[in-house]
Amino acid sequence: MADRGTKLLLNTKDLTDDFFDETRLLGVMASVKGYQFCWQLNNSLGMDFRINNDIEIQLTKRKRNYFFAVYEFCEYTGSLSHYVYNNQFDGEFLLPEFRHLDFLWLMKGDKVNEESLQQTIGSLRAIDGVQLVLELTNEKIKNKEHLVF
Repeated sequence: MADRGTKLLLNTKDLTDDFFDETRLLGVMASVKGYQFCWQLNNSLGMDFRINNDIEIQLTKRKRNYFFAVYEFCEYTGSLSHYVYNNQFDGEFLLPEFRHLDFLWLMKGDKVNEESLQQTIGSLRAIDGVQLVLELTNEKIKNKEHLVF
């Protein structure tokens, strides 16, 4: 049993690694609000993204709280879930290393093959207002623990 002076630390690296197991992540630059972007996704791609306030990401920086909305869509068949994060809130970034990106699209829960990913990227690029779509690999993301909900 730990005495009162001993601190127990949660191993967030293992938690983060487990969260990102078998995921794909896209970065999107689009000059629209989050709800407008999801509306376009729903209409153009036949999805049903909805805001999920239960998994909203809250970060505290410089004694201030920042809230990053997360929109969710679970495919009707299979176990693949899609999450669109706002990357910016009130001048702060969820992933500061990707300041130029407005949204992050995480695909989780089932394997996404390369052909399906490229089809999604192509469909995204065809949406009005979308200027850039690129895949983000785990090695490029310095603050990926910010995406864990």
